Amino acid sequence: MSNDPPLQLKPRLAISVDQAQAIVRHAIPHAAVQDVIELHGGEIGTVLEIAVTDSPACVLKAYPASLQWKMAKEIYVLGLLRDVNVVVPSVLFADDTRSVIDHNYVLMTKLDGAVLGRREAALTASQLFDIYAEMGAALRRINDVTLDSFGYIGPSGVWTAYPSNHAYMSAQFDKKLKEFCTLGGDPALAERLRRDLAGRKHLFDAAASPSLCHYDFHAGNILVTSQGEPRLSGIVDFENATSGDPLMDIAKAIYYFTPEDAPKRDGLLAGYGEIERPDWQETLDLYRVYCTLELWCWMAQIGKREALTRLSNELANARCDGGVR
Repeated sequence: MSNDPPLQLKPRLAISVDQAQAIVRHAIPHAAVQDVIELHGGEIGTVLEIAVTDSPACVLKAYPASLQWKMAKEIYVLGLLRDVNVVVPSVLFADDTRSVIDHNYVLMTKLDGAVLGRREAALTASQLFDIYAEMGAALRRINDVTLDSFGYIGPSGVWTAYPSNHAYMSAQFDKKLKEFCTLGGDPALAERLRRDLAGRKHLFDAAASPSLCHYDFHAGNILVTSQGEPRLSGIVDFENATSGDPLMDIAKAIYYFTPEDAPKRDGLLAGYGEIERPDWQETLDLYRVYCTLELWCWMAQIGKREALTRLSNELANARCDGGVR
């Protein structure tokens, strides 16, 4: 079991109006800063709204010291989406000099709308289906962006490039199973998962070309109109993006849905459109196992060990072929 301290996230960042003014001046020279407000959301970075006169508000995102490279990554991914029909923030200014504040940061446009997660409780099943159908269509457009290799996206492209999805996901499963054991997971469970996986790896082969995957596509990262019928108004937080199988993106998007969330799942899949792969449901089940394994490792890394028992039970009760023990 690892004795490393938990990974430190979300720097506690207090920015004065004068500091915010120095930052905003690079993008909007004549604007005067009125206020700086911390926004909820953003598990890794601190997200601040900067209100200015005679101009729309801006969003400043600062990154913890251990993950400063994610600033360049988010800028890179937003650039890939510049000509795609999805509403995402525009980068106004980025700074890695730490001359104004002691963190790398990026200043972006603030998108209109409310976080979907804060409206969901008041929406009907029909409204949930409709907004998730809009999300599914947008996710499809994101996935239509192709890259030159499979792998995790870093500051300027795919970090460790793999020639195929089979090679990439085999390596990822192996990496996470090793992390699982290092961080205190049950070695016998890890070995059983390896055996189950061995007979299902052919499912990875159906993803012939690498697609841009948001890989954190949930209600907390979706903006919708704040009044009336919810309509998609923006998508944020691309810092977890990967270059991989679109079904992996779908699997992550539906990962937290409960049986009561059927309108969300059905809407997302309907909006996404036809999936021309005969074993797509079986592949989603396989990727769900990976998502659970990945989440177990992440919770262990950041010290949230109270979540590990539930996740271990889910791994113990699942098989990589989609069955339940």
